[in-house]
Amino acid sequence: MDLLKERLRKFQIELSERQISQFQTYYKLLMEWNSFMNLTAITDISEVIDKHFTDSISLVKAVPDLADRDYTMIDVGTGAGFPGIPLKIVFPGLKITLLDSLNKRVQFLNKVIQSIQLSDITVIHGRAEDLAKQMGMHREAYDLCVSRAVANLSTLTEYCLPFVKKDGFLINQKKFWKSMNRQKGQLVFWEENMKNKLILFFLIQIFTGICL
Repeated sequence: MDLLKERLRKFQIELSERQISQFQTYYKLLMEWNSFMNLTAITDISEVIDKHFTDSISLVKAVPDLADRDYTMIDVGTGAGFPGIPLKIVFPGLKITLLDSLNKRVQFLNKVIQSIQLSDITVIHGRAEDLAKQMGMHREAYDLCVSRAVANLSTLTEYCLPFVKKDGFLINQKKFWKSMNRQKGQLVFWEENMKNKLILFFLIQIFTGICL
């Protein structure tokens, strides 16, 4: 995991031995389960480090105080646990909910959580569009809603924004939305060039009634 340590130093993150061991076990389980179910097309260790682990943790560039605050976070369409599990390993104070629609992936995620001994992280089997309609513990309950899913802004906000508290953030690899109140918001487009390790932010003030 020397490559991962090198990559994360660019974010001023130093991994402990326990965290390195957690990432090693995570990768091992990912490869084991990927042999009989579709978790990822990326299997080379260096590519997993760059395209899954480092990419997930790069969210710290959008929320620089991840290490200092005990944010509540929901990872929508988490798949094999990205970005939620790498974020939880590096920032153990986060309180994370992983949401996925496939029960087999939910089983995998629970196995990983148990094996690397993570706490304050929960896995839910369900669809975002269904869960977000249910009043109760998940609607408007999270400081951060993250997703690596490829979706246009309209679909992303429809499915994910109901999870976000007032003044919370909706973040994915290309879109970054802050819910300031029921009618106003800030939209930040965040693009990352992994080769040059550049992260660019573009801030646009928007007025929208999409958050109902």
